[in-house]
Amino acid sequence: MANPKGPDSLSLAGSSSPGTSGNKPDFSNVKGGVKSTEAEAPKADFSNVQSKVTSTEEMLSGDSGAQQTYTVEKGDNLSSISKRFYGKSKYWKQIFDANRDTIENPDLIYPGQTIRLPAINDGDDE
Repeated sequence: MANPKGPDSLSLAGSSSPGTSGNKPDFSNVKGGVKSTEAEAPKADFSNVQSKVTSTEEMLSGDSGAQQTYTVEKGDNLSSISKRFYGKSKYWKQIFDANRDTIENPDLIYPGQTIRLPAINDGDDE
């Protein structure tokens, strides 16, 4: 015996809900289509991008007479700055020591802060 509430016994044809006139919905004004946002999005402008190559050789050997500075950017920490300029993150303490007059806590440096990058003795394994 078939289940009277089973999916095979259900039919919407000719049925109407109480309070409706039995008419089918009118979808004649529905329009299909896909709108892409690609044409509306502005293209990235890289015309003002500048590149700069900094050699760590002078800084590691201590041959440079002029001391280099760096302006802290969002997301920087002393280890990442050390890695960027010296090739190893272990020199963060030397950066901190060279900037004790402006950095009170090595874990708290701020975007826009200018710090000195000291010459590092390559044999220094602290």
